[in-house]
Amino acid sequence: MQEILHAFGIDWRLIVIQVFNFALLMGVLWYFLYTPVVKMIQDRQEKVKKGVQDAEDAASLKANAEEERTKILTEANKDAGDVAQKAKEFADQKAAGIVASAEAKAEHIVKDAGAKGEELKKKMEKESEAEIAKLAILAAERVMSEKS
Repeated sequence: MQEILHAFGIDWRLIVIQVFNFALLMGVLWYFLYTPVVKMIQDRQEKVKKGVQDAEDAASLKANAEEERTKILTEANKDAGDVAQKAKEFADQKAAGIVASAEAKAEHIVKDAGAKGEELKKKMEKESEAEIAKLAILAAERVMSEKS
């Protein structure tokens, strides 16, 4: 076998050295190149995975915020409707109170006018009676003076 190796010019010591050099080169490349590249790829995969998770969380939060906004708007519209209804009821009550007060004042004014009218009527009747009495006395005096 040594003759065959010597015939082809192969030196087994060189082969052992070449295998050792190859193993050493593989070890150095593995340690300084392959391991950092694999670590960098794993880190990048984790960042991408975290980015996807963050995006899903953000979408979920956005959906929750949209639901909350819709809920708040619905409640605000309901509250606004309640406030408007209460304001309308209050305005109706105030209007009814004002109308009742105006009717009471009008009735009082009518009663006062009626009382003043009656008083004026009585006063006029008394004045008329006094005038009629004066005229009757004057007529009686004329009749008496014509007879005399």
